Amino acid sequence: MSDRMEGQVALVTGGGRGIGERIARERADAGMRVGVTGRTAEQVEAVAHGIGGLALVGDVSDQRTVEEWVDRTEAELGPIDLLAANAGRAPDASGPSWGQPVDDWWSTFEVNVLGVHLSCRTVIPRMLERGAGRIVITGSGASYLPGSTSSAYSASKAAVGRYGETLANELEGKIPVFVISPGLVKTDMTGSFSENAPWTPPELAPALVRVLASGRADALAGRYIHAEHDDIEDLISRSDEILDGDLNAIRLQR
Repeated sequence: MSDRMEGQVALVTGGGRGIGERIARERADAGMRVGVTGRTAEQVEAVAHGIGGLALVGDVSDQRTVEEWVDRTEAELGPIDLLAANAGRAPDASGPSWGQPVDDWWSTFEVNVLGVHLSCRTVIPRMLERGAGRIVITGSGASYLPGSTSSAYSASKAAVGRYGETLANELEGKIPVFVISPGLVKTDMTGSFSENAPWTPPELAPALVRVLASGRADALAGRYIHAEHDDIEDLISRSDEILDGDLNAIRLQR
């Protein structure tokens, strides 16, 4: 299978900046027609214009908005072959969780979890009807690594990681679903981190999505794959071992 996807269609949520923008641009470079979503019209329109894609402005946590995005994408670009459910946020407030505004804390779950679910539930019936399609969900190491101090972000990413694995089980043999960690990438969301933090090269997550979208890694559906710490070609070559050993999965061991 080729990593080129000429004429196929991708929908990238949160594609107006950061990791989502890089994924959208890479998908266009691979030959796909791309729908780019986000809340900030100026950013979304700039990215879409730059790649010859479709700008879709709105809130990923609003069901009607997401359904309109999918309808427009399929009407103007064609059937969606890849959903990159990437949109995410962290609470704006600083300080301890119990001191943050409840609405802001909960909004993180609405975007990071509900937004992923709405995107998936809208495209899945269409993919099933066509018998084709793939889904890549952006997770985070914050879902399991020690030391986190953001309860909303970490808990929401833990939820979406489990969601993605469960969805992959439901869709086994029909639609491959992957959860990826892009690593620690310099974005607006990570602006408060130290310059000495273990930054991940920003091109690694889009490169990983490129392979997952190609179909070459379908045997790894449901696995948790890190853009920097996992060699995707190595994982593909060891897919039987990974499945037999239940590797690349977040588990409790006693």
